[in-house]
Amino acid sequence: MKKDQMSPGRRSVLRIAACLGAAVTAGLLCTERTQPPAKTAHPAGGSRVSASPPVYTSSYRLQPMTAYTPPRFRRALPPVRQRPFLRMSEAGRTMVLTFDDGPNPTYTPAILSTLREHEVRAMFFVCGELARDNRDLLREMADDGHVVGNHSWSHPLITKLPPSGIRDELGRTSEVIERTLGSAPLWYRAPYGAWNKLSFEIGAELGMEPLAWTVDSLDWTEPGTGSIVRNVLDGAGPGAVVLSHDAGGDRSQSVAALRSYLPELLAAGYRITVPRR
Repeated sequence: MKKDQMSPGRRSVLRIAACLGAAVTAGLLCTERTQPPAKTAHPAGGSRVSASPPVYTSSYRLQPMTAYTPPRFRRALPPVRQRPFLRMSEAGRTMVLTFDDGPNPTYTPAILSTLREHEVRAMFFVCGELARDNRDLLREMADDGHVVGNHSWSHPLITKLPPSGIRDELGRTSEVIERTLGSAPLWYRAPYGAWNKLSFEIGAELGMEPLAWTVDSLDWTEPGTGSIVRNVLDGAGPGAVVLSHDAGGDRSQSVAALRSYLPELLAAGYRITVPRR
C-alpha cells in the first residue's frame, strides 16, 4: 500500500467521527433557537430596563428602500410681481367672477347654489378667521370646482403692516386652506386692493399670484340689487374680472344680483371660468 493511501478501516472511523460532530453542532444550533430568552432583572424603582436587546426569532423581512426615492414634486414658485393681474389673458368671451371676505354661513351657500344651478365656477378669496370657522364651506367650494384664494387673515390694510405682519396674515390663511383642502392656495388678493412691494414678495414666497379686478360691482356699498346688476353688465367684456362679496356686511343684494346678471352673461355668450396655473 502506498504511503498516501488510507486504509478502509481508518476511513470508516473518520466518517463516523464527522457524523457525530455534525449531529452535536446541529443540536447546539437547535438549542440556541428554541431556548427561551433569559429573564431580565428589574431595578427596585419599578422601571423596566433591559440589560441587552431581546433576540427575535422571526425570519428577516425585506423593507422598502425609501432613501433613494425621488423627491415629491414641488410647484415652482411664481416670480415676484410689481403689480397684480387685472384680467384674464385667455382668448374669447371669458369672464371671471370673484367673491371676497367670506365664507359666510348666511350668504355663501346661496351664492354657491346659484353658481351650481348654472354650472359655472368662480373664485372665492377667503379671510382666514372666517375660513377656520367655516371649513365645511371651503370644502363645498372645492367640491364644486371653485378656486379658493387667500384674502388675508383679518382683512387689514396690508400696506400698514411690517413684513412679519404680512407674512402672518397671509401665511396663517394659507395654512388653514391647505389643512382643509389638502393644497395651499395659488392666488391671493390684498384687502382693499392695497398692494405693496412686500406683499408681492411674501405672496410669491408662499407660492401665490396676485389677482385684482377690472369690474367693481360696488355691492359693498349696498346700492341696491338693480345697481349691482347694471355695474356688472356694463363692465362685462372679454377677460373681465368682476369683484363681488359674500361677506363683510349684509350681502343679500349681492345674492339677488348674481341670480339676475349671471344668466344674462351666459345668454350673451360669455363663458364664466377661472384662471389656470
